[in-house]
Amino acid sequence: FKDYKGIHCNAQMTERMIHQFAEPDEQGIELLRMAMEKLSLSARAYNRILKVARTIADLAGSEQIKPDHIAEAVGYRTLDRGDWAERGHL
Repeated sequence: FKDYKGIHCNAQMTERMIHQFAEPDEQGIELLRMAMEKLSLSARAYNRILKVARTIADLAGSEQIKPDHIAEAVGYRTLDRGDWAERGHL
């Protein structure tokens, strides 16, 4: 993000930057859509999941966000919601 003033990490990406740097492929979009419906997540959660997925992809050395990265990010989001024990994830 050296060309973006004030942006130092994926968490700081704007919505426009998410579309530029964190856009998943069709399979990833479908996986994310299903998770959004099943978990009743908001549009804000969609962007947060993509930011985390971008970070996971970066750590894996992947230019493209893959479905595995999205699945892992959704898993973290489920834990973040605080009701994971009630959902049978204990």
